[in-house]
Amino acid sequence: MSVESATRSGGTGPADAATSGKRLGLVLTVIVACQLMLVLDATIVNVALPKIQGSLSFSPTNLAWVLNAYTLAYGGLLLLGGRAGDILGRRQVLVGGIALFSVASLLGGLATESWMLVVCRAAQGVGAACASPNALALIASNFPEGTPRTKALAAWAAVSGVGGSIGLIVGGMLTTWLSWRWVMFINVPFGVAVLVLAPMVLTSPPRNPGRFDIAGAVTSTVGLGALVYAFIRAASDGWSDGQTIVAFAVAAAALALFVVVENRVAQPVVPLRLLADLPRARSYLLILLLTGSMLGMFFFTTQFVQKDLGFSALQAGFAFLPMTAGILVSASRASKLLKTIGPKPLMLAGALLTTAGMTWLTRISDTSSYAGAVLGPMIMFGLGVGALFVPLSVAVVSGVPARDTGAASSMMVVMQQMGGSVGLAVLVTVFGSATRDALSDPPHDMTPARLPEYVLAHGVSAAYTVATVFLAVILLLVLITRQVRPADDAKTASAPADAEAEAVES
Repeated sequence: MSVESATRSGGTGPADAATSGKRLGLVLTVIVACQLMLVLDATIVNVALPKIQGSLSFSPTNLAWVLNAYTLAYGGLLLLGGRAGDILGRRQVLVGGIALFSVASLLGGLATESWMLVVCRAAQGVGAACASPNALALIASNFPEGTPRTKALAAWAAVSGVGGSIGLIVGGMLTTWLSWRWVMFINVPFGVAVLVLAPMVLTSPPRNPGRFDIAGAVTSTVGLGALVYAFIRAASDGWSDGQTIVAFAVAAAALALFVVVENRVAQPVVPLRLLADLPRARSYLLILLLTGSMLGMFFFTTQFVQKDLGFSALQAGFAFLPMTAGILVSASRASKLLKTIGPKPLMLAGALLTTAGMTWLTRISDTSSYAGAVLGPMIMFGLGVGALFVPLSVAVVSGVPARDTGAASSMMVVMQQMGGSVGLAVLVTVFGSATRDALSDPPHDMTPARLPEYVLAHGVSAAYTVATVFLAVILLLVLITRQVRPADDAKTASAPADAEAEAVES
């Protein structure tokens, strides 16, 4: 019995319903495992970088490419990966992406030269760009509208939210107890499991016959890749750096040409009608701002607890457990409350919690303790992230025609990647400026021994202040959205897809 037939035969008896439920549970396990593996790689390597540098003789400048190679390939090819799923089959492209990701992980763990690891990290990014948007799209095609799909999207959103903090924990454990190479090897068994199970349990929707929009694929890939590189370069070399300016110029030209191309071709990589829909476009913007704030918080809090509080890499990873628990708890509750109270109350609660948590973090100083200045804000922030991500994930794919599901999913992951790259680059720039100011004009009673801790805490506080502005914009946008009454939401369950999309997204 296929997943579709199982879900349609609910009236045939309890045995069929139980079988359908177990099969959908396995489907969700495969998709969530796939997404977790991809999200982990955004942070799992971070705490291993010092060991990698010593083992493979990276220079301090080139070491950043262990992270950047993955980000560039992942962010630049996402739209093409989603479109490939529409044409070639979402399950097939996901399986191909996971296969490439797993092989690259194995070879990266075996690398003996610095360039080998960088190439493997880029290959991981290509595989992730193929797999991630199609994993989200497969939720829409494997789970029926309503509670089953909402719960599945909640699980996907929870994993997307906690993956970064789990990556820090797992990376710290593997690097401390085994070797840095295991931050690469750990992907292989999970990849093999997905490769075995995906063809057996995932139902792929019919392919949409057509041709690849080559011009759109090239311009989007060049534009997004150049944009990611520009922000990476700006964070390390400054906004006035020549390569930074050239990269921004290339990105602007390529993305402008991309819009022109997409308006003219019959089968675009990204149907611009997705962005013309105001509620959906607003959801994409909220995802971008939220991800930028969250990854910035990971980056700066990890430094603060290690350099100012003296935590080890492993202790720093575990310091994020309260936030991880907060995301999981709130995402689980949000999936149950979404149909009852509608999306706006959940998003409002999430925006208030994340903004309040980040505002609290701005008070951090060189005399702060983990319990007094970090623990409480992290719990608040985690609870808010879970409450925000679930309705946003539902909004992005609800009501989208089958032919556009891959593109809509790709855009969501693109916003996450762009949010991480753009947001972190902005926050790092603010951090650098604040630390230089603090170093040049420290308090008169500051001792030389305390100066490094003071400078770091001052820069982190400044970065958190800008992140608070990002979250305040989210709060404002949520406040001005139209409320949806639970009764209205219930009516849309049997309405056409477009009507349900309007209710959920508003």
